[in-house]
Amino acid sequence: MDLSRLFDLESHGADTFVGIGPQYPWGGLYGGQIVAQALRAAASTVDVDLEVHSLRSYFIRRGDHTEPIRFEVDRIRNGRSFSTRRVIARQAVGAILNLEASFQRPEPSMDLQTVAMESGIPSPSSLVSDSWTSSFERRFVPRTWSSPAPRLGSARTLAWMKVNAPLGDDQLLHRCWLAYLSDDLPTDTVQAAGGFADEGRFAASLDHTMWFHRPVRADGWHLHDFSCHSFVGGRGLTIGHLFAADGVHIATVAQEVLMRGQRLRQTDADAS
Repeated sequence: MDLSRLFDLESHGADTFVGIGPQYPWGGLYGGQIVAQALRAAASTVDVDLEVHSLRSYFIRRGDHTEPIRFEVDRIRNGRSFSTRRVIARQAVGAILNLEASFQRPEPSMDLQTVAMESGIPSPSSLVSDSWTSSFERRFVPRTWSSPAPRLGSARTLAWMKVNAPLGDDQLLHRCWLAYLSDDLPTDTVQAAGGFADEGRFAASLDHTMWFHRPVRADGWHLHDFSCHSFVGGRGLTIGHLFAADGVHIATVAQEVLMRGQRLRQTDADAS
């Protein structure tokens, strides 16, 4: 598949678009793909000089890869500096995703980065490739690597990721791909935090929020740095910071994951 066309949509009337998704190893659709396509649909209804700076999505039902996805866009607001869109993704079963995205017209401002990528993290060239798809490369930083600096949360999960094909200069496409990739690590983080076994485990993304801080090149290496900040009621909250290889803070992600199943060990919270 041409990776530059994975999020292509067909127009089906006013503010309505249809897309498809490939079959994934676990069956069904991948949440990051639906988020990225919904973002593409929303962006298709705003002025070309507006850039997405944040999105919030709720996963409602599991998607079916055997049928198309219908994306219905609601033009909530058009302002001088910002525009807001709501997108409902539907299949035969009903709504499978609800996304809201905000777009901003670029404006001059100070550039202040307060979250830094740590030094000493192993580089992608020194790590083993471990990805479930040929679309992107993923290389986990071993959990045996420990940070000398204190961190908020637990079960810190780090991985270098990049798309496996040149994507050109379309910043929207790069941000769609970053949204796609950012849905990958939260489940691993919650599983590690709660000590859940692989066998018999049930996991589902509940919501996904993302803030885009600076321009991105998703076809270059980025460090995805996630930690679990809470687990209660079967819901694990993860917070992630995404950095370019040169340490620039590109985006921040928050996702809540539903996880049920057998646990392998006591967590720190249980033992305290």
